[in-house]
Amino acid sequence: MNARVGLALAALFVLGAGAAAAQQPAAGAPAAEEPAAWEFNASVYGYFPPDDHHYAQPTVTADRGALHLEARYNYEGLKTGSAWVGWNFGTGETLRLDATLMVGGVVGDTRGVAPGYELTLSYGRFELYSEGEYVFDTDDSNNNFFYNWAQLGYSPLEWLSVGLASQRTRAYQTSLDVQRGFFVGFKYKSLSLNVFVFNPGWETPTVVGSLAVSF
Repeated sequence: MNARVGLALAALFVLGAGAAAAQQPAAGAPAAEEPAAWEFNASVYGYFPPDDHHYAQPTVTADRGALHLEARYNYEGLKTGSAWVGWNFGTGETLRLDATLMVGGVVGDTRGVAPGYELTLSYGRFELYSEGEYVFDTDDSNNNFFYNWAQLGYSPLEWLSVGLASQRTRAYQTSLDVQRGFFVGFKYKSLSLNVFVFNPGWETPTVVGSLAVSF
């Protein structure tokens, strides 16, 4: 190997090492974080009020980091849909709060705009969940309404939860402004099944069943 070839190989080695070093993060510098993955949830609630139409209420959500997207149908009213965008945040460890602040548009038989929220407060085997929205009806302000769903659950087993639930809705007719009841829930991997019974002891109970999957 002559001197010129040796010098050329040495130069290539130095340049290659320099390029490789340039591709590595500097010592002590944090590595760039990968973008958060999308997380999806699809659920359908079946409502069986004793004195009104039986109907299904589907909801689909998509989350990526702090971004929250959501679509609902038959939630604010029958033949009514809503689309949402929101911001996720959370805090705490033993006592954990996860919340989403949202704003949405409502179209269909009910039309309007709505601020809303979803929150989960968990502590050990207990979990409090609440979601709400205030719909400003753009056709008639007398139809402005606050919708709310809340449940307090206890999980004696990883796959089983029981607890109390309440809701305030105009999607179907009832003599009670706030409906109250209980629920039992089952979970297997990414699937969950819940059965709610509202208004026992006050009027003929309304049964609600839900099936959800996360992916």
